[in-house]
Amino acid sequence: MPTLTGNYATAHASKYLQQLCKHFGHKVDVSYDMQAGTAALPVGPAQLVASDEALSVVIALNDAGDADRAKYILDSHLEKFAFREEFTTMDWAMAD
Repeated sequence: MPTLTGNYATAHASKYLQQLCKHFGHKVDVSYDMQAGTAALPVGPAQLVASDEALSVVIALNDAGDADRAKYILDSHLEKFAFREEFTTMDWAMAD
């Protein structure tokens, strides 16, 4: 199963993790606290982790062809939540 990993260096990782999970929870199953969360995204299950320095996301993609869609889902939502930081995209890496 291909894995997509995204990282975003920010001091507000916990805030964004909670906002993302709360928002995703309107459409998919989620669970989260201040440091970690999971979301059953349509492209595959996502694990989110917040540290003092960064937000990290690991998505176990259903199909490697879903990578661009997965990136869009996370990046487009973070762009709205992190607008004060002029967010554009997470640093993404793909692994088989």
